[in-house]
Amino acid sequence: MNYCSNCGTAVVVRIPEGEHLPRHVCPACHTVHYQNPKLVVGCIPEDEHGRIVMCRRAIEPRHGYWTFPAGFMENNETLQQAAARESYEEALADVEIGSLLAIVHILHAHQVHVFFRAKLRSPEIGAGTESLEARMISEADMPWNDIAFASTEFALRRFFEDRAAGVERHHFTDIDRRV
Repeated sequence: MNYCSNCGTAVVVRIPEGEHLPRHVCPACHTVHYQNPKLVVGCIPEDEHGRIVMCRRAIEPRHGYWTFPAGFMENNETLQQAAARESYEEALADVEIGSLLAIVHILHAHQVHVFFRAKLRSPEIGAGTESLEARMISEADMPWNDIAFASTEFALRRFFEDRAAGVERHHFTDIDRRV
């Protein structure tokens, strides 16, 4: 951040009174500009045959690699609404959001990823504008070497482990490495 969004003055980085971390502060209007993590929300939609919706990315980062539908949460929506919206935007998939699957902290990117289990309501899927293709993929056919992100692989592995064990668990982790 270079300039105050309130008055346009160049900001400085300092620790404001009563705080303990450096922040972008406007020396003119004294506005403190907080920079907080972004939420990425998604789900693993499963069909009645146990296959899941996977999308091959048409955008960077990781163009051409596989992921399940996920993206940045918008204002004025719940986590579940964001996951359902992303499923439709990326895979034209109508989903019913289920239980929480995983929360992954991506410290180096200042992101928190929240993933849910989901059921596909209709068998029709297709590639949205951010996907080169959308496909129903079984666990045996999962393209593990071409998964886009460490958080995606983490959530997929937990999903399949839970399914094999016949349980629904909640998983939390920190991933602090570049992908």
